[in-house]
Amino acid sequence: MGVDMRMNLRSRRVELRHKKESNDPVAGGNLQKCADFVNAFILGFEVQDAIALLRLDDLYIERFEIKDVKQTLKGEHLSRAIGRISGKNGKTKFTIENTTRTRIVLADTHISILGTFQNIRVARDAICGLILGSPPGKVYSRMRTIAARVSEQA
Repeated sequence: MGVDMRMNLRSRRVELRHKKESNDPVAGGNLQKCADFVNAFILGFEVQDAIALLRLDDLYIERFEIKDVKQTLKGEHLSRAIGRISGKNGKTKFTIENTTRTRIVLADTHISILGTFQNIRVARDAICGLILGSPPGKVYSRMRTIAARVSEQA
């Protein structure tokens, strides 16, 4: 890709720069892709998923907090909302990921979604429904209907 990467231990930053010998006309795009890769890895996505950002052009990361959806959640109510998103043994999160073909990372109250623009929207709507208290069955059926409609259009 023609990009050098190093970790500056003093300032605790990852530094990216173009290689001197690289005459690549799309070097700026490569630099941005490398920055997206590092960002995805830091957010908690698996290395294979972060590498997909380097290879595919239409993948994006969206990140939001649970309190962005419902600001009044505190204490046990917030914990229950996180539990509804993950589900028993991660089943709900896994179902949303497989139905929408996205990857989801739950880190405390932060939610990060990796996927195409339309798939992120479907996954985000499902997660927001769970946060607002919708039963998982209703969210699943709504999500499957929308995902089927999106796959028909493609």
